[in-house]
Amino acid sequence: MRDTWWFIDSGYQTPAYNMAMDETLLHWHSDGRIPPVLRFYGWAPAGVSIGFFQGVNGVINVDNAARAGIPLVRRLTGGQAVLHEHELTYSIFVSEDDPKMPKTVKEAYLELSKGLKEGYQRLGISAEFALPADGEKGGSANCFEKPSWYELTIDGKKAAGSAQTRKGGVILQHGSVPLKINEEKLFDLFVYPNEEVKARAKQAFKNRAIAINDYLAEEVGIEEVKQAFYKGFETGLGVHLLPAQLPEALLADVSELVKKYESEEWNYLREREGERVR
Repeated sequence: MRDTWWFIDSGYQTPAYNMAMDETLLHWHSDGRIPPVLRFYGWAPAGVSIGFFQGVNGVINVDNAARAGIPLVRRLTGGQAVLHEHELTYSIFVSEDDPKMPKTVKEAYLELSKGLKEGYQRLGISAEFALPADGEKGGSANCFEKPSWYELTIDGKKAAGSAQTRKGGVILQHGSVPLKINEEKLFDLFVYPNEEVKARAKQAFKNRAIAINDYLAEEVGIEEVKQAFYKGFETGLGVHLLPAQLPEALLADVSELVKKYESEEWNYLREREGERVR
């Protein structure tokens, strides 16, 4: 018999709300108050999330982000910065003690990302896992510059970015499945030594990343993508997804945590303390 997980579609929310919801669901699952969860969500306005250990000063062009109306938010997970705009974002919450979950981070990536692979398949896209030898980290602050272990690729180009953390006995993995990528907006968000270096990076990016609607002959919308990945995660994870109504107490916890993710103390803490995080 398949395990039953909650399914939550949060719709479009602010960057701070999205990260507050992820942290709240992690805590509630850790406390045994809710079962494992798959969550889908979007971003309104568009936002840039930075990895927990990633610096901001000298890395993110905060002035350009502010002029474009793109808030910055720090994630609980590591990795590099991501522009969240035209995409399906997902998050998974499952106990480290779940018998289906591998003990190592890399193997857990492989297990949880099977749902992504199935989702692409349902859209008629043959996506593959990035091999470990292909997933060595580069020096870029941009998440979509190069695939990491077991992230999804299409024709050798990175198609989905994911990040993972483990807290309170819970695995949180969340990630970005772009429908399209606005390269001009994306590259304006990062700091480059000069315009020549920026232009070279932008040109190289075209051969390193791909979005769903770059590949398909006929463009698909977000609802079709959601349906494909909903079924894909059910199949890939071997679970039954039950649409859930969130308790009022959980939503109250989210509202309280939003303040944290809107604060400079959280988003710029390391720079304010004079510590450069890489």
